[in-house]
Amino acid sequence: MNWIILIIGGLFEVAFAYCLGKAKESATYEMYLWYVGFVATLIISMSLLIKATQTLPLGTSYAVWTGIGAVGTVIVGIFVFKEPATFWRLFFISTLIASIVGLKVVSH
Repeated sequence: MNWIILIIGGLFEVAFAYCLGKAKESATYEMYLWYVGFVATLIISMSLLIKATQTLPLGTSYAVWTGIGAVGTVIVGIFVFKEPATFWRLFFISTLIASIVGLKVVSH
């Protein structure tokens, strides 16, 4: 169950990065709404990370949480913000995914 909580927390990390990107593109009061979304998703993400680390190893939990956030943010950047999807960028994201899976496999 705590792995699921950790994964959801990682997805909320992607959400707060998305809010930052949208705030950067926005102007006037809409920008502040995106910042409110950023703070809300940040609080949820951190709370879920805290909950998960009560039973999972801290190092593994943090690595998986940030890994989900990093991979998800790159994917959102490519598909939503039209960032480049170069070979090397995708290669290193793939190695990050393999590392996250590896940490999950070797953790008790």
